[in-house]
Formats: sequence, C-alpha cells, structure tokens
Amino acid sequence: MVVFENKAILKLLLVCLFVQFSVSAANFFQPFNVTYDHRALIIDGKRRMLISGGIHYPRATPQMWPDLIAKSKEGGADVIESYTFWNGHEPVRGQYNFEGRFDLVKFVKLVGDNGLYFLLRIGPYVCAEWNFGSDFGFPVWLRDIPGIEFRTDNEPFKREMQRFVTKIVDLMREEKLFSWQGGPIILLQIENEYGNMEGSYGQKGKEYVKWAANMALGLGAGVPWVMCKQTDAPGDIIDTCNNYYCDGYKPNSPNKPTIWTENWDGWYTSWGGRLPHRPVEDLAFAVARFFQRGGSLMNYYMYFGGTNFGRTSGGPFYITSYDYDAPIDEYGLRSEPKWGHLKDLHAAIKLCEHALVAADSPQYMKLGPRQEAHVYWENTQSTVLNTTLSESQSACSAFLANIDEYNTATVTFRGKSYSLPPWSVSILPDCSNVAFNTAKVGAQTSVKLVENALSPKISAPELVMTKNEVSSISESWMSVKEPIGIWSESNFTFQGLLEHLKVTKDESDYLWHMTRIYVSDDDIAFWEENKVSPTLVIDSMRDVLRIFINGELMGSVSGHWVKVVQPVQFQQGYSDLMLLSQTVGLQNYGAFLEKDGAGFRGQIKLTGFKNGDIDLSKASWIYQVGLKGEFQKIFTIEENEKAGWTNLKLDATPSTFTWYKAYFDSPDGSEPIAIDLGSMGKGQAWVNDHNIGRYWNLTAPKDGCPDSCDYRGTYGSNKYHVPRSWLQASNNLLVIFEEIGGNPFEISVKLRVPRILCAQVSESYYPPLREWLHLDLIDGKVSISDMKPQIHLQCEDGQIISSIEFASYGTPHGSCQNFSKGNCHSPNSLSVVSEACVGRNSCSVEVSNSGFGSDPCRGVLKTLAVEARCVSTSTIGVSQF
Repeated sequence: MVVFENKAILKLLLVCLFVQFSVSAANFFQPFNVTYDHRALIIDGKRRMLISGGIHYPRATPQMWPDLIAKSKEGGADVIESYTFWNGHEPVRGQYNFEGRFDLVKFVKLVGDNGLYFLLRIGPYVCAEWNFGSDFGFPVWLRDIPGIEFRTDNEPFKREMQRFVTKIVDLMREEKLFSWQGGPIILLQIENEYGNMEGSYGQKGKEYVKWAANMALGLGAGVPWVMCKQTDAPGDIIDTCNNYYCDGYKPNSPNKPTIWTENWDGWYTSWGGRLPHRPVEDLAFAVARFFQRGGSLMNYYMYFGGTNFGRTSGGPFYITSYDYDAPIDEYGLRSEPKWGHLKDLHAAIKLCEHALVAADSPQYMKLGPRQEAHVYWENTQSTVLNTTLSESQSACSAFLANIDEYNTATVTFRGKSYSLPPWSVSILPDCSNVAFNTAKVGAQTSVKLVENALSPKISAPELVMTKNEVSSISESWMSVKEPIGIWSESNFTFQGLLEHLKVTKDESDYLWHMTRIYVSDDDIAFWEENKVSPTLVIDSMRDVLRIFINGELMGSVSGHWVKVVQPVQFQQGYSDLMLLSQTVGLQNYGAFLEKDGAGFRGQIKLTGFKNGDIDLSKASWIYQVGLKGEFQKIFTIEENEKAGWTNLKLDATPSTFTWYKAYFDSPDGSEPIAIDLGSMGKGQAWVNDHNIGRYWNLTAPKDGCPDSCDYRGTYGSNKYHVPRSWLQASNNLLVIFEEIGGNPFEISVKLRVPRILCAQVSESYYPPLREWLHLDLIDGKVSISDMKPQIHLQCEDGQIISSIEFASYGTPHGSCQNFSKGNCHSPNSLSVVSEACVGRNSCSVEVSNSGFGSDPCRGVLKTLAVEARCVSTSTIGVSQF
C-alpha cells in the first residue's frame, strides 16, 4: 500500500481550510490589505488562487440573492463578480437609484456576510448585452450632452464618467466595503474591453486609457484596479484576459499576476437564434489549463446569468433570458452536470493551492507530442508566502494535459503511467494520485421539467396524473385596443426625419411618424394602366418597422440597418402614412456608440407615382412617442381600471395592437415560476406592475447541436421568469401588450422543476474530493488508492428523492432517462440505492463490490447507473427530512 507521502502538507491544508471556513461564518472580515506580485493577488499577506463567479445583481431580485451567493460558495467560489450599471443607477442625470434590484450596497454586504470576496467592475461601460453599452450600460441622457463623444479623450464624457465612478467608489468607502475597512471588495475594474475599440479613436484613444487609469488610481480606493482586454494598461493597472481560453495569456509586465476576468461558459442568445451550449468538459479543461500554466484568478462569465427584466436587454435583438448556459440557471437552479463538475474541479485546484502559491513558476515537462506536465513545488527552505513547513517536508502538485482533440494518450510521469482522455487535464495534488480529470464527469445530471402549476399537498400518484394536464392561466380575459397612430396632444410636428432616440430618450421602444400623402386620379390611372403599385423605400432601418396607411397594416420589416422596399396601397385623395419604428434593445458593443442611434438613416421616398418619386425625408412629420396604454400605465394595479377594458370572447379572432389582462393565483410551493407565452406573437408582459420583459415567438434554426455535443476542440424560449417575490397568494394582475396577434386563453403558468437526477460512475473513477481531507488519509492510516468512488445525488432545497426509477451496478447501457441493464447486473442494485437515498434530500452510494454485497461479474469493470426522481416536500405534504 502506498501511503500519502506529505502528511504534514495535508494537515496544514486542513487547518487552512478550517480557518477559511471559520472566517466565512463571521460577518465580513477583519480589515486586510490586498496587493499583488507577479504570481497572484496577495490577500492579508498571503498569495491566493481564486475562483470567481459572475452574478449581475439587477438580473435577479434581492430575494434571490442569498441563495445565488450560497450556491456559488457551495460550488467552490471564493469571489463574486459584478459590473455596476450606470443607466440603472442614474436614470436621470443627478438622480440616483440604489434600491430594489439596484441595491448594490446590499448585494455586496450579502457577499461579505457569506465570507466571499468581491470583484467590482465599475466600467462604467460594461458591454454585458445590456441596453446601450451592454447590459446595464450608458444612460441614454448621456447622448444629449453637447459635444460629447463616448470613450475617448473628450472632456464632456470624461467629466460625466469621473462623476459616476467617483460616486460608486465613495459609496463603497462610506459603507466600509473595501478590504482595508473589513469589507469584501478586493479588486476594482475601470473601463471594459476598450482595447478592441482603441484603434478606432487613434491617439485620442491612447490618451483616454491613460486618463482613465490615472483617474481611477487617484480615487484612493485602496485595492488594485484592472483593465480587461487592455494590453497597454498603464503601470499600476493589471491588464486581464476575457476569452474562452486564457491559459496562454501573459500581462504586459512581469510584475503583474495573470487574471482571467471573463471565462465565457456560454453565450447570449438573439431572438430566433440557437441557444448556445458550452460542454462542461471543455469549460473545465480551459480552467484547469489556466491554473496549470500560471493563472491566479479566474472569473466565470456568468456563474448565474439571470433575466433581462423590462427593456434592459441589449443587442439589438437579444432575448429576455440571460441564462448564458451558466452553472446556475436563469431561475436560480443548479445546472447539472455543469455546476457539479466545476465544483469538483474547484476542489481539486484548492488541494493544489499550497504548492501553486509557493512556486514562482512551474517546472515544465514534455510528456508526448501533444502532452505536457506543469509541476509546482513547495520546498521546505523557501521563504515564499504561505510556507510554514518543517525542514524535511516538501509539497508537489502537478497538472498533466493532453491537448490532442481526438486521441487518448498514455504518458509516464515520475515513473507512473497515466491515461489522459483527449482534450483533458488530470490534476494530481500530490504529484502521484489523480484527483480529477476534466473530461471524466462523475457529477449528476439534473433534468428540469416544465410543469403546469399544481395544487398543493397531493399524493404522488395524483402528481403523475396531474402534471401533464394543460391548463390556461385564466378563463376570463379582458382586452382594449391600442390606437394606431397619433393618440395624444403631446405629439409635435417637425420638417424632416428625426433620429429615434433623440425623440424617445429610450422612454419607450415605440415611435410613431405620420405624414399625409395626396393621391390624384391620374396616379390611380397610372397604376392601373401599368399594372404597378407604389412602393415605400427606406435606405436603412433598425430594428422593427410597421407601415400603416389609414390605420391598415401594409407590412413589417425587421433587421439591423436594413433597406426597406415595401409595396403599399393608396386610395384617391388624402391618406395618412404612419411609420412605427421600434427598438428591440440598443447597441451594446462597438466604437462610437453615441452615433449608432435607431430608427431610420438616409432617404425615405415613395416610388411609382405618375409625376415621379416623392421624397419624404424632408416632409412634415408628426411624431408621437410610445403607446397610449404604456403612458397611461394600464399595466399597473393602480391605473389599469381606467383603460375601458371589455370582456374577451373565447372565439375572438387574434388581434394586433391589443392589450390583454387577466388575474391568476400564485402556485403553492417554492419552485420557480414562468409564464408560457407560446400562444402569443410579439410584445411585452407585466405582472403586478413589474415588466417581466419583451417576448417574441420566433422559430430557431434546426441545424444546431447534434443529439450529443462534443466537448473536444475550441468552442429561445417562450417561457418567461416571474420571480416569486413579485407575486401574492391570489389575484395577481397579468397584462400583455400584443403587437401581431395571439391567443391569451392559451397562456399558462408553469413551474420550473428539477425533477429527474441521473448519475453514472465506474469503479475506475476517483474517490470524492472531500476524501483527500479525511483524517485517516492525513494520518497515513489509509491511502487515497484504498478509497472508493461514490455516486452522489442531490435534489434542490425543499425537495427529497421520492423514488429510484433505475439502478444497476454492473454493465448498464444507455444514458439518462434511457438506461437499461447489461449482461452484468447486481440483483440488489435497486434496494441498495433506494435504502440509501429515498426520503432524503441528498445521498451518496459507494461504487464497489462491498457496497452491493458481492461481485456480480468477476474481472469486468463495473459501473453504477442511477436515475432518481425528486419531489417537493410541500407538494406531497411531508416535512423535510
């Protein structure tokens, strides 16, 4: 038996982890300083390897924040990262909002209460797929400041940017949230991915970078600042990497640590586009390679993506969901196996931290054509930070990588043979035993079902019968028509075309333009004789245009700065030509954002008239911002009764430009809630005054990922999240504005339920990472090789495992929800797993012959495959075990 060589190292590691846990149980921290050297951030005098998870506080409700932070910590995060959102915090110049979803101080304090650090990326440009300057970006009023040019050496912009950044830093200081004050903030960011744009601004861009850096440093925040994607970041600013892979990244100075501020674990989605998916095997590979090759802090963008409530999604054309294929999904549920596999990865990296922080650089070893090792040593006589070992001890951790995308490789390292799957990294905390391989997933898979809302406290058989019933949110709907065209005295007339945002100030997606056209008898005769029709031609338009003549819809166009050629029909005499331009999220990325605008560009004309084209570009236009129902706030509880609603018949024809309302009860339980708007077309929805976002039912392409995505190699939904905190027990008001026609009687309330768990682990898999800290292992009484792998199942909080649908220890076939027994099968598989798991929130089962009483087939590698079912404790009327 090979006993672990470095017992002292493991004992030290156990003490360090205990101290970290003890600190995390307290409120905030004792004051500590944060500095850095070439290897890592130095926190309270010690180098640290840090895992960070991105959570944008406005994309969730304050009621969701504690659970999101707790799940991030459970998943292995040391740090929570977020942008600040200028347009959310200062919607009107000089009027600040730090309440509700924008309560930044409360969010940072909750992170500190959980013993986690905070990375605050002030920007203020954030490019997070947030409206105008990415996700929560620039306020639209910024465009109207005379002489302003964004993100360049421009005095009006620099003045406004400095004012906002100073406001945030001062607020954090006043609330004692910086590390030296006993708060969690250890790192700040100024600007964001400006390096991609800098060349567009020439010398003024270079001067702006220097100014931004000096401005930030001059605020006296007392913690380091970073700039991401900024290779010319000035001296005291750490330049960092944003990408899918950052293992080859090196900062612009040998005195700065390697930091990965955005590890893209998924991607955003556009209306009608595919839902991107990044396999966890590839994500884990990227993270392991980063730390293998000298990285020190890695942040997942995103760890929780959330929801673009209201009109906050950017783009244009980004959907309301910002799920991002993150480890925690839009509803706050763990996405398995991504969350679980990454949790194991983080634990493996932490087992190596003592060696990673001690070594200034790794020892590199070539193991094959596309295989390599990086070895980190901590020797006894080093005076490096964190070294407190006795003279006879040393620590060694290693990362073995196979960067071949197609072939498994067998390598020899320190006299032992290791098999490395393609595109994978094996982590050896003791330079001998493999604790984790990025391509071998032992974490459970969680299958989330979308179920109709159920009545509380029903028995399990009733649950099975009821869950597939189709039920609408309400059998009683009311409607009111939205007027087409100019609807109030607040309209105004202007000779020529005005840019959309200059008129709307982004107070609404919608802007009406109306002009009057005269059609003579000669025009009518000309069209009939030549068998032609007049056509509206617009040089360029974004995002959506609807064309009306005398209130009748002629056609619609959508796109990003696309040409419009729309045949139209006129009657003799005067006709009202009405154009409704719409934004579907403002531009959030690129240079010269202030010049992008919306609406129309170039010439607008009518062709096909007898006397030639009619140029409408300089015609007299009447402008009307927004919708009547929108400005009357008929979506609110207080104002909705004033709208003149009428009862809607079940057989009513789907109607365009119509408001609908109904009332519904909140489902019992704690499962996340969604409104299914699959029967509707395009519009917006409100619940109890809260705008849950834009909806648009477009069909995604069918040529996406095959049945099984391959993780190797370089890398829409019609249900809308309604946070439970926005609901009351009954009489919840749902208001829909529908543009193109739909059937509200088919709208339903759904529950997002992680109902099915599956796991599949073989005898050759690794023991649980927690076993590395087992006292018997540390004391040398057992070897890690003596410990057995386990299958681990865990329902969400408030659920228990109600049944084991399949269990086979032997040679099972298939995958989750499609398992079958193989030629080898232990007959007591089901009973062993059921006894260990049923009635519990979580359970572990050892994958070994002894665990199942005997060897069902000698000489054969055996696997345990399990499929379990979770059920809410409130649903079945039992208490939590």
